[in-house]
Amino acid sequence: MAETIARRPMPRTLYRASAAPAPETGALDHDISAQVVIVGAGFTGLSAALHLAEAGVDTVVVEASAIGWGASGRNGGQVNPGLKWEPEELEHGFGADLGGRMVRLGDEAPALVFDLIARHGIDCAPKRGGTLRAAVSERSAEGVRAYQRQWAARGADVVIAEGKEMAALTGTGAYPLGAHDRRGGQVNPLGYCRGLARAAQAAGARLFTDTPAIRLARHAGGWELSTPKARISAAQVILATNGYSDNLWPGLRRSVIPVFSSITATEPLPPDLAAPIMPSGIVLYEMSASYAYYRLDEAGRFVMGGRSVLRPASAPDDFRALVDHATRLFPVLKAVEWTHRWNGQVAVTRDHLPHLHEPEPGLLIGLGYNGRGVAMATAMGRMLARRASGGGQEVLDLPVTRIAPILGHALWPLAVKARLKWDRLRETFGR
Repeated sequence: MAETIARRPMPRTLYRASAAPAPETGALDHDISAQVVIVGAGFTGLSAALHLAEAGVDTVVVEASAIGWGASGRNGGQVNPGLKWEPEELEHGFGADLGGRMVRLGDEAPALVFDLIARHGIDCAPKRGGTLRAAVSERSAEGVRAYQRQWAARGADVVIAEGKEMAALTGTGAYPLGAHDRRGGQVNPLGYCRGLARAAQAAGARLFTDTPAIRLARHAGGWELSTPKARISAAQVILATNGYSDNLWPGLRRSVIPVFSSITATEPLPPDLAAPIMPSGIVLYEMSASYAYYRLDEAGRFVMGGRSVLRPASAPDDFRALVDHATRLFPVLKAVEWTHRWNGQVAVTRDHLPHLHEPEPGLLIGLGYNGRGVAMATAMGRMLARRASGGGQEVLDLPVTRIAPILGHALWPLAVKARLKWDRLRETFGR
């Protein structure tokens, strides 16, 4: 039996207060059948549902809580290109064919997000001002330069900004240089998730919330998914539960580390205070041990995220490190009120790549975006839809791997703390 997270309220995020309403849904209370049933109404599941429904495939989505309840409705709203591995690493590690397809997957993922937003009229404050990968040390500067060089060699619009140019782009002199990647941008992630749900519904997909999946079993040549009040018969199943994966399928929960990421946001800044901060609408993420990332949203709020406590949190003291970092970068933020704070789980994989599994015929699993879920989960959902609607191995731009539970998974908080301390030491000494 799966552990459930049913009927937990939506966290009190900025996005909950500002996103367009979710489409009308309810709990499933009677037995049904479909060609494909999807577990999870985040970016992966809803992108898969939308693409399947548009292809004429009868599709059902079940969600234990509300649409966008997990990381899809809580993340930093940055639409970042690429995978954690750089292009040369992918091509060397996976060969010219598959490695090249993985590079293209990361390259094209942001465009897929913005194309879906435009095509379906999704109300989510999209802005494609690009992303800045910012160096904080000699070591990270080397990585930033390698990132720019490799992507520029493959035709991507990525340029180095340093010195006064970097300061002008960000509004702070804290960074020696950065890579300005014009493929990326920002969205209200909960608004985007709800928009995907609305588009999937309009295309014919059936969505059920407050409907946890509690058992999955083979049945009559296909699958039977049990929920508290009903059963769903389907030829194929897609599991799209990411950082909130449970024990519905053996070993899946223990194959990723559910690392917490925290975000805090200010009140809308007065125009004179907001003007110098990220003036071109760029979003930024640091190449640092804290993995800090930030942006100004459509209302002029400063939205700051990064690592913090490894548990659910909402108390101001749990976010003090993020506020302190933000005010060191931009001292004018000391004079404003920080009105929202929340956190949630991001699925981190052992190899820092998204994982695609097909443990049995008719069962597909996609998860593990390592903090880049807006673009990559959307692309994963489309890929899973293509496979579930009859595509062969050629539609899969990631390797299909076995589910590999992480040894000592129960000790992951200790491992994460130790790794963070080590990363900070290396950063301090520029190694």
